[in-house]
Amino acid sequence: MTLPAGKEEQMQEAIEITESKGDICRAIMSELTDWFTEPEVIEACAEAVETLPMFGCLDEGTVAGFVAVQTHPPAAMEILVIATRRRHHGSGVGKRLLAAAERFARSAGCKLLTVKTLAPRGKDEPQYDATRAFYDRNGFIRAEVFPTLWHEDHPCLFFVKPLTAAN
Repeated sequence: MTLPAGKEEQMQEAIEITESKGDICRAIMSELTDWFTEPEVIEACAEAVETLPMFGCLDEGTVAGFVAVQTHPPAAMEILVIATRRRHHGSGVGKRLLAAAERFARSAGCKLLTVKTLAPRGKDEPQYDATRAFYDRNGFIRAEVFPTLWHEDHPCLFFVKPLTAAN
């Protein structure tokens, strides 16, 4: 889905969010029922982001999407959660959020940006196919599958992105 003509240009680069981080996380994740189906997962993310750096893109004063990152010293930063309101999918918000996470990671001296998502499970899950394709398109490398990191029914795909001067 794309925004109406001229709408994408109005969307600003991601800014740091310092207040109401848990509420923002909870609200956006709750809209995305194809990805986030377990209330306890949403709540755990909402609690976690309160203490993490968070960036968001605004659309007319409303947060269109956000990313929260966690440092893994000495040289890596993880995207703990990234989510964009459904009406903004395909509008460039996700790419802006990744760019903010990359800038922040580089400024902290990190050499890698990582993210985890659901690995392919051999069933039709177009929403996760789209998620994995998003990371593929944005320079992430599929590094490893952890079959039981989260749960045996939810294998984890670990992506890494080297943060070089060229990307």
